[in-house]
Amino acid sequence: MKWGTKFDSGYVNRLFKMVKANMTVPYRFVCFTDDGNGIDPNVEIFSIPPMLLDNNAPERGWRKLTIFKRKLFNLQGQALFLDLDIAIRANIDDFFNVEGDFLIIKDWDFPNDIIGNSSVFRFSIGSHSYVLENFIKNSDAVKSNFRNEQAYLSHIIKERGNLKYWDKNWCVSFKRHCLNKWPICYFKEPMEPLNAKIVVFHGRPNPQEACKGYVGKYGFRYVKPTTWLKKYVGS
Repeated sequence: MKWGTKFDSGYVNRLFKMVKANMTVPYRFVCFTDDGNGIDPNVEIFSIPPMLLDNNAPERGWRKLTIFKRKLFNLQGQALFLDLDIAIRANIDDFFNVEGDFLIIKDWDFPNDIIGNSSVFRFSIGSHSYVLENFIKNSDAVKSNFRNEQAYLSHIIKERGNLKYWDKNWCVSFKRHCLNKWPICYFKEPMEPLNAKIVVFHGRPNPQEACKGYVGKYGFRYVKPTTWLKKYVGS
């Protein structure tokens, strides 16, 4: 899903290439977007289902919830949602083989909460329409009780008894699992997680910044150019 200007079409095309290189089961690669310019013609493009949001409010990912419509264009079956700012480094067929009604990453930043990270999750299209319907009906209350879409999504799925997490080794955080601690980060590039299938980039740096090297505000996050990442996402 791509909207606004945070990610350009290159992110969609790189993700398409990574999926193509790391899946052997039949699939359709779909992008929901408000701007399809520059996207690979082999990618199926659909408009993001409309959602009334305050354009002046902070971005909290609420548009993601529109994929839980009861009828989602002509799409059917199991869907694996992938954020654009990830790196796929190994075969992902197993994401479709794990038993469970709804699977998501267990968020690394909330070890004592049920919150999942929605960079990678799987669901059956049309079977969780209550997620969107409840948000539309009670959006003010939802936004007051939950900081973002993934916190709300995790809790409402949990209430239905359907929440399940991926194997913790499958999806890892670039910031939490790859970056070296200070001062080693100044001398060694980030570590490649050899057991992981997907590396998730939440916040900064994004994959392209990590490839080139990145220095955060006031120098608090120093990332040497990550050479191993280039073979997955390009430079």
